[in-house]
Amino acid sequence: MKEKIADIRGQIEADAGQLNSPEAVEAFRIRYLGKKGAVTLLFKELGSVDKADRPEVGKLINELRALTTEKMNGAAAQAGPIRSKDWIDLTLNGRRPAIGRKHPLTIVAEEFRQIFARLGFSVAEGPEVESDYLNFEALNIPKLHPARDMQDTLYISDELVLRTHTSPVQIRTMMTGNPPFRVIAPGRVYRRDTLDASHSPCFHQVEGLCVDKGVSLGDLKAVLSTFSKQMFGANTKVRFRPSFFPFTEPSAEMDIWWESSKGGRWLELLGCGMVNPRVLEGVDVDPAVYSGYAFGLGIDRMAMLKFGIDDIRTLFENDMRFLEQF
Repeated sequence: MKEKIADIRGQIEADAGQLNSPEAVEAFRIRYLGKKGAVTLLFKELGSVDKADRPEVGKLINELRALTTEKMNGAAAQAGPIRSKDWIDLTLNGRRPAIGRKHPLTIVAEEFRQIFARLGFSVAEGPEVESDYLNFEALNIPKLHPARDMQDTLYISDELVLRTHTSPVQIRTMMTGNPPFRVIAPGRVYRRDTLDASHSPCFHQVEGLCVDKGVSLGDLKAVLSTFSKQMFGANTKVRFRPSFFPFTEPSAEMDIWWESSKGGRWLELLGCGMVNPRVLEGVDVDPAVYSGYAFGLGIDRMAMLKFGIDDIRTLFENDMRFLEQF
């Protein structure tokens, strides 16, 4: 065993003189100190040495390992680190990292949240796959009701739909709490629309709900007028026209006066109204004590107006030439 140790020592001394590159140093380490290295194997053979000779032989092996490490470290300091094929040249000019931008829908959705937060509304969310009951019947739209024709629906089963509006979030909010309620519900919605410049089967809505004692139509008009001025400018003019929605009574459409290169015109912005008493009764809110208003509008349409986008499809195509403008 002592002769074997002496032979390996001679090999180490000889090989150490050839360590002139990082790769040679690594090969030297593996040859002698790796899992199957010559020095490593000596420790495994120590158990077969006579007990009387074992301390002396163990000392020799430890000295051999220390010698190997010393030779390796000295050569490594001279040779430097191993350079891979893609090593970094610190003398090269830096590359400017690509900076991400917010999608126009995200910009508008965040603005909605900020405006309504200042008006005292919190954000509520719900699932995009919704029950037929919460999407329609709880909103005073029973089966076979003609109002269902206004929203061509994508059914998953007889009782499950891809939600056609975020109004079910309003129902969920009222079912799981007690008045007062003051929430907005932004999110994706789905309808069986043919994709073109102004229609998409998937788009985004934000709906609002306020239920409390003494809430009036005047409160609704004040909140929506304030919202319009904060979204489109302090001089924005609004008007309300009578309309029909099964879940509000009375109902209205709100228009804004919109100036463009073709001149000014009234532009329909959103639908709104006082929450139908039958909807309140369905969620165990007493309409004799509480009243409320609701409204809903499209985030996509707001983004198109705000940024002068004339084709809704560009919002979903992920074309960087378009997105980098925002």
